[in-house]
Amino acid sequence: MPNLLYFTRYALVGALALSLGACATTKKKQYAGTDDGDYITGSPLPDRVDGVSFLGENVDRHRFEPVYFAFDSYDVSGSEAAKLGPIVQFLNSARGSSQLIIAGFTDERGTEEYNRGLGERRAQSVRAALLEQGADASRIQTTSFGKEMPADPGSNEAAWARNRRAEFGVTR
Repeated sequence: MPNLLYFTRYALVGALALSLGACATTKKKQYAGTDDGDYITGSPLPDRVDGVSFLGENVDRHRFEPVYFAFDSYDVSGSEAAKLGPIVQFLNSARGSSQLIIAGFTDERGTEEYNRGLGERRAQSVRAALLEQGADASRIQTTSFGKEMPADPGSNEAAWARNRRAEFGVTR
């Protein structure tokens, strides 16, 4: 009987170790769906906004420059607000059903929940700035990826500054 108890205990410990190891191996992976090598970490991403994939082939993510933010901020600074003019012009002149998706991102510091919220506030702040400049609200959607898709996978001030951003996707 002691051998059975000994075996059972180590079988359970081994099974637990295997399951934790399997979780750890899926924690970080590189997304190969874009030509710029974006990184995805953690749980599955909400990569669809109203049925449109922010990461997919039907979204042009390189048409407009990202807007960058200060640490723990969602205020669009004056120099970054200057990047919004061409976006407003595009939205007001584009024909058809092109939609603008604003995705908010954060650096790796902070909890997942906090970063998702901050990313959403950044996207909403950029949306509000676009609306103030006369953009059509019905053509703008927002989402947050928080810290899930860093532009720079580094863990230093320069990388964090590049990761605190809002990116734009235009449906094709």
